Amino acid sequence: MGKVVVAEATARQVAAFVVGAVAALTVVMLVQYRAPAAGLSRARTPGHFSGLRSSSDDQHHRPNGTTARAHVHQAPPVAGGPGRDDDHHLHRPANATTITKPNSTSTHAAPSHLSSTHRRRQKGPKEESAEFRGLAAAVARAATDDRTVIITCVNQAWAAPGSLLDLFLESFRIGDGTARLLPHVLVVAMDPGAHSRCLAVHQHCYHYTIPGLNIDFAALKYFLSKDYLELVWSKLKLQRRILELGYGFLFTDVDIMWLRDPFKHVTAYADMTVSSDVYFGDPDNLDNFPNTGFFHVKPNARTIAMTKLWHGARGKYPGANEQPVFNMMKKRMVKKLGLRVQYLDPVYVGGFCRYGKDLGKIVTMHANCCVGIDNKIRDLKGVLDDWKNYTRLPHWEKHRAKWTVPGACIRAEKQA
Repeated sequence: MGKVVVAEATARQVAAFVVGAVAALTVVMLVQYRAPAAGLSRARTPGHFSGLRSSSDDQHHRPNGTTARAHVHQAPPVAGGPGRDDDHHLHRPANATTITKPNSTSTHAAPSHLSSTHRRRQKGPKEESAEFRGLAAAVARAATDDRTVIITCVNQAWAAPGSLLDLFLESFRIGDGTARLLPHVLVVAMDPGAHSRCLAVHQHCYHYTIPGLNIDFAALKYFLSKDYLELVWSKLKLQRRILELGYGFLFTDVDIMWLRDPFKHVTAYADMTVSSDVYFGDPDNLDNFPNTGFFHVKPNARTIAMTKLWHGARGKYPGANEQPVFNMMKKRMVKKLGLRVQYLDPVYVGGFCRYGKDLGKIVTMHANCCVGIDNKIRDLKGVLDDWKNYTRLPHWEKHRAKWTVPGACIRAEKQA
């Protein structure tokens, strides 16, 4: 009798084990085959917030064949006179992005952050105004997969051989991790001579013509002259059009040397991230003085409205360029539009007005607080020479490296 009881108990244990094993195997099979059934993509490495092309292996693919941008959740960080709110500061990982080949022919889908109404109102290629004819195609060729483009503007004087454009492009080639950004730079030429010179030295060039404006942009323009003001205010119109096309941009003056990747200092939080001439230690402090020679803008309804208000205020401040006008309007636009503005620390994004002394941290160097193109060229050559010397040093000697004082610009400032 005891043997029968033991046999029955053993049989129940075996049956329970078999049922449990079958259930576990079923769960494993469901987990393994659930992802393809639900249309989920394979795992991918983290991507950057604002900048660069992801490799095709890191993209989501929709059933209809179009690609969708990955949404990356990032952790909070651990931590020239004046020239040109409420979330965590989100920084992109330092080594997360890869870039596709410069001649990539992939198309850029309309961004999801623009309303369907706004997307319908965007002008297609056949509807482009004479002022912006060809801009959409030029931006699309240079833009990253997440629709961001680096733009700078030149006239013939700035684009001439040995002038600012040559130094600007050289800085990308010799910088730390900046050569990969060069295929995403769109050089906006303000005159035919500048356009011709750009085509000889760079991949992406756009000739910006303004119908009805009878100004020779090729000649050297003196600060705050009538032609100079037309030049800088025209750039703002072009920047707004890029936003309306659904692209974000990082605008950089051509007298800025790119030594490291500045996108690592652009936050996911901010609609606009701008360099500063006077910085009080807090990136959210609106009392910082902006330098609009270097700023990043995301495309959304707030930033498009901002550029309209900004440009529309030109008549209220006759004789002023776009930078002081923005400084006077910034608090009003933050309040009215809910605009999110953050400032870049000059320790990283510096200029001759104020810059960090640590070559191990500097990202860009701007020849602001400097009068005269010849003075800018001379001192920016010194910046590149200092950088080359720094990169040649063994790592245990790099902390000793120092900047050469921008003497030509300082002398010019004293004489002005």
